[in-house]
Amino acid sequence: METQPRKRRRPALSCIECRRRKVKCDRTDPCTHCVVSKVECNYRIYNDGLHTQQHPQQNTSWASTPSESTNAPSPKVRPQQPNADGSDIGYGAIRRQVIATALGWNETPNHLPNDGLRPTPRNQDAESDFRGLIHLLKEFPAASTTYGPSETSRNISASQSGSQDSQIIMNKTRTLKWSHYVGAAEEFAIILACYAAAGGCDYGSLFQGADTRELVAQIGDLLKQCKETARSIKIGRPSRCLSSPKTGLLPPARELADTMVTHYFESFESTHRILHVPTFWADYQKYWSNPESASTTLRLKILLVIGIGSSLYEFGDTDGGFHNMVRQWVYTAQTWLSGPLEKDRLNISGLQIHCLTILAREILSIGGDLVWVSMGSLINSAMQIALHRDPKHLPPMSVLQTELRRRLWVTILEMVVQSSLDSALPPRLSFDDFDTEAPSNINDDEMDELTTAVQPRAKNTFTTTSMQLMLYSSLETRFRIVKLLNGLSSEISHSDVLSLSSELNKALCECNRFIVENERSGVTRFHRNLLDYLVRRFIIPLHCPFATRARANPLFHFSLKASLDAAMAIISPEPDASFSHLMAIGGGMFREGVRCASTVISLELITQVEAQDSDGTLQRNVYYREPLKRALRNIIALAAERIRQGETNIKLHMFLCMVLAQVEAIEAGVSCEPKVAQSAILSLEFCLDLLQTRLGNAPLSPRHDTNRALSSFGSDQGDFGLDLDLDFFFPDAGFT
Repeated sequence: METQPRKRRRPALSCIECRRRKVKCDRTDPCTHCVVSKVECNYRIYNDGLHTQQHPQQNTSWASTPSESTNAPSPKVRPQQPNADGSDIGYGAIRRQVIATALGWNETPNHLPNDGLRPTPRNQDAESDFRGLIHLLKEFPAASTTYGPSETSRNISASQSGSQDSQIIMNKTRTLKWSHYVGAAEEFAIILACYAAAGGCDYGSLFQGADTRELVAQIGDLLKQCKETARSIKIGRPSRCLSSPKTGLLPPARELADTMVTHYFESFESTHRILHVPTFWADYQKYWSNPESASTTLRLKILLVIGIGSSLYEFGDTDGGFHNMVRQWVYTAQTWLSGPLEKDRLNISGLQIHCLTILAREILSIGGDLVWVSMGSLINSAMQIALHRDPKHLPPMSVLQTELRRRLWVTILEMVVQSSLDSALPPRLSFDDFDTEAPSNINDDEMDELTTAVQPRAKNTFTTTSMQLMLYSSLETRFRIVKLLNGLSSEISHSDVLSLSSELNKALCECNRFIVENERSGVTRFHRNLLDYLVRRFIIPLHCPFATRARANPLFHFSLKASLDAAMAIISPEPDASFSHLMAIGGGMFREGVRCASTVISLELITQVEAQDSDGTLQRNVYYREPLKRALRNIIALAAERIRQGETNIKLHMFLCMVLAQVEAIEAGVSCEPKVAQSAILSLEFCLDLLQTRLGNAPLSPRHDTNRALSSFGSDQGDFGLDLDLDFFFPDAGFT
């Protein structure tokens, strides 16, 4: 009798989730049960293996990261239900495509997410970009940004797509970073639509009513006035001048200079060891004895120290143009470094000037967001004179030279890792590229050129090198973080994030313990705040890829809590007038940290109020929201102070005011659109008044061609002259 082939089990037509729950499935895609339960609807295709088809459902959550890749291959894809426009692209893909188009992002075909999304050419017409954005936001009101809770402990370590699996996103020749994705979250849709409408775009039903149409037009006028005023303010800056006048490198009066040099050594030199204090003071005295005979390197070194120290000096309303003079010093030092290579620049003094220039640029907000570019030259110069090799491998040298080289190299490493975090670009070197040891824990006055040996102090003893050593203790961990976040082929797993976060928290605890034990040895609040800030700000981008998914998957809740706690700590330092002043004027890493913290807090506040409004607990859970609202108001006040101190970016202040207005409108149960538009107007009127006051206090030089200078700006911004990229948290977009 011939053996009959075994009859195969008939394929299951129900979705995986309905089969697991043992409920009847209507076999739609997605099915009704999955829509109601807000989970992914997946079907098994038996002849082609398992194919997971994701259908995110509505949930009040943080926005998903723009590129979520799957590692399992899917040779054949079950056809999706066509969308209203006939396309087969899911909402998640469409939303990413629309956000990319609205923000002016360019997608590279070789680096696309694995959901079938294909790049669309960037539309040169900003109005049509926003018309498409608002249309699609209306077309999918019930869609979601969550990933669904189907992730289990088995795949919790699945990779969050890194640069290799995601599209390369560019904005104004710069790659965008994690916070820009968060800034484009669905929770900000009303604010985004308001800004688009202010640019004269077709924004559909949003802000279309009679009560908002006039408000939107007023916002557009105010934005244009703010931009024109900001342009006028920037004309007098050295880099904006068509013919920059030669200015003498002359320091201020001796008494004022002494005060500012003292400020420098009491603050920034503690963490960024660049100079040997006794040697500098000796050279400083020689300079004042005969300024005309001073070399260019000594003159630049002294002026940069004075300039950095001036960031902590309270001038009041009458600085006598001192800030403009300091800015000119920085540009002169940068020009000196960029000139033809001379032997007198490729030495320790040249590297000291280079480090001081980069530090001044970040503190004084002079091209602080482009420091990563300059770090390449600094690293190459340092390695050229073998700073990456420990002095024990080099010809014999004095103890002073040995320690100076080690300190300077650690300072360069710190600048490398900070600039890498801010630029979302990989660091230029790793710990495998050098063998230089950590500096010894000794005071500056314990060594000079004649010192042949010195005994280092115990690790828990405070010296003038202790703060740098505290930073160095977490440096390798922070290097691993930026390599993980910015590497070309890196994949982020939750287990890696938890491990790195644990190491970073351990380092913070050790720093705090050391500071408490040495509180009477010279550690100030400024030192504590600066040290904590430089380390803690790495926690937010580290946890962000998983914090955005915490509400869909409770396993990631720790990431949400860690990023929010870090944000609250960053914007709430210990009370200290000097550190507060630094955060009000600082650029680069100081501005970036505040921007990142405000992103996290704003999104969490809107998410919470919307969730509580949906489940009926809005009037009961006010105690959780109040600290977030208070933090938001503090950041708004800081944004205003930054404008008073020289910032020309008004977007952060306007955006945060709109966020607060949206939250208060939901709490009051009224329409959000009028409240958001009115708050934008009040913010812009306030900021415009601050900008015009600054412009009046700094009249333009007659040597500057105002018309030519203005015409050189924003030639690619369209007829309206606004940056319609909506990168609200991007500090140098449009109004900087």
